[in-house]
Amino acid sequence: MLQGENRTITIYDIAKEAGVSPATVSRVLTNNANVRSEKKEKILALIEKYDFEPNTLARGLAETKTQTIGILSADIRNPYYASMFIACEQAARAVGYTAVLCNFLGEKESEMKLLKSLQKQRVDAIIQFGGRVDDLTSEEEYVEFANQIMATTPLVVTGKLDGTRCHIVRIDSMKAMDLLMEHLLGLGHRKIALIGGRRDVLSTFEKYQRYKQILKERQIEFDPRLVPEQGNYNAQTAYQQMTELLDAGVEMTAVIAINDFSALGIMQCLTQRGYRIPEDISVVSYDNTYMAEVSVPTLTSVDYNYEEYGRKLIDTATALIDGRKVGRVRMVTPTLVVRGSSGKCRES
Repeated sequence: MLQGENRTITIYDIAKEAGVSPATVSRVLTNNANVRSEKKEKILALIEKYDFEPNTLARGLAETKTQTIGILSADIRNPYYASMFIACEQAARAVGYTAVLCNFLGEKESEMKLLKSLQKQRVDAIIQFGGRVDDLTSEEEYVEFANQIMATTPLVVTGKLDGTRCHIVRIDSMKAMDLLMEHLLGLGHRKIALIGGRRDVLSTFEKYQRYKQILKERQIEFDPRLVPEQGNYNAQTAYQQMTELLDAGVEMTAVIAINDFSALGIMQCLTQRGYRIPEDISVVSYDNTYMAEVSVPTLTSVDYNYEEYGRKLIDTATALIDGRKVGRVRMVTPTLVVRGSSGKCRES
């Protein structure tokens, strides 16, 4: 319940208690017909309850849209994030919005500053991919901060933020692992390494868990040596981990790389050590960025249907802006693009 004795009730207070967006309250105040009757009645009841009378300036601010959507990206230099932004930008343009990019380069302090900056610029909604929304366990400080942002600005993320009511549009990571494992198992592979990524990242954790489940379902013994624990998402770390596996004499016939960057590091290591791809060892990956098409051999990779992904993100954001009902969690189904880096197991 709102407490109005010691402070002024705002349009955002009314919206929060009514369970609607500030834009919906604004439409009721201006007698806009595009509000469902049950919502309108609830808002009018709260307006009467608190004797709410917005001043002209406040009403004008509530009604005004900037027709911009802020995009907060972890690192646009990564072609995955670049593909994501382009897809969002095109989808936004198609519905009359401009996408504004902020790039925090993986720096936590910048992540929060830029999120606040987008709010101050009065963007109509914010979409965030990467950073703390990827964490397996959400940081309490960031959750509280995000809730403050959402008091005025809708937030859509590609991971999750426990303790918030933010909307989520994300890849079905379990399905992504299914696609690669089914492909490799169908080619006769049983000794399959999984290289790259951190287990405190939601999507990586889900892929790792699904990898183990599939092995168990196929009655294939899990070999922890094939899954290095401390990974990352760059070519250098993957190169080093591949080197360590080969030096330790760990047998494998295929490698799943956590992304295309990691795949390039793995392929470089294998080539330098005299292995043929895919004749000796197959290599597959996630993200299907431009690197998959220009690598030698070309890389089998899971595609995230970026165009559909961008449309769902923008559609969710604009639904929240307009006060339209939209599912809180929406999934994007990946597909597999088979190229030259995967082939039949040499032992089958």
